[in-house]
Amino acid sequence: MKTILCFGDSNTHGAKAIDFDLIGCPFTASDYRFDKETRWTGVLQKVLGKEYEVIEEGLNGRTTVWDDPVEGIHKNGARYLPACLESHAPIDVVVIMLGTNDLKPKFSVEAFDIAMSIGVLINIVKKSGCGPGGSSPEILVICPPPLGKLSYLEPLFGEAGARKSKELSVNLKKVAELYKCGFLDAGKIIMPSDKDGVHYDAPELKKLGNEVAKKVKEMTA
Repeated sequence: MKTILCFGDSNTHGAKAIDFDLIGCPFTASDYRFDKETRWTGVLQKVLGKEYEVIEEGLNGRTTVWDDPVEGIHKNGARYLPACLESHAPIDVVVIMLGTNDLKPKFSVEAFDIAMSIGVLINIVKKSGCGPGGSSPEILVICPPPLGKLSYLEPLFGEAGARKSKELSVNLKKVAELYKCGFLDAGKIIMPSDKDGVHYDAPELKKLGNEVAKKVKEMTA
């Protein structure tokens, strides 16, 4: 059995689009999460079948390498990734889909910085020895699609976030090529929900899961 670790943020967690004011209403993340079969990781598992184990490691608000001063340092992907790799080893493929939360103004970073931060995560994976026989796992980098109409999430991302999200694909592709990783541009496959411009509706999750399955099969053939 081959092990596929999917390391991401709320869109790997399976979060539904937000349709209310986050400050004005109480929010319980578990109430806004798609069921296991609907999440793109669930679709991935179904398509790949019993010869694969898909491990879902998605966290709402996760960044690449940044400590969140509001939501907590545990949102920093680089802090958790080493332990995550060791706990699930041996791992055949690590799928990294992050960068969206880095677009928030509070982190003050550009698309170039975000792409280089993905490079930091790639290095952690490559040096981990958490692949079969102590090797390095294969890595698939997924670039999130550009932000859509933000509505209720506009205060979190702003105009600058939307701009930078459009520049992310070019930069991330270069980083993936530099480190000889697989690359998938999700912006060519899916688009965010019209409800909040960040999260994905169920039909889009299915499309993404199917495309990731194709890439994973190629990488593990």
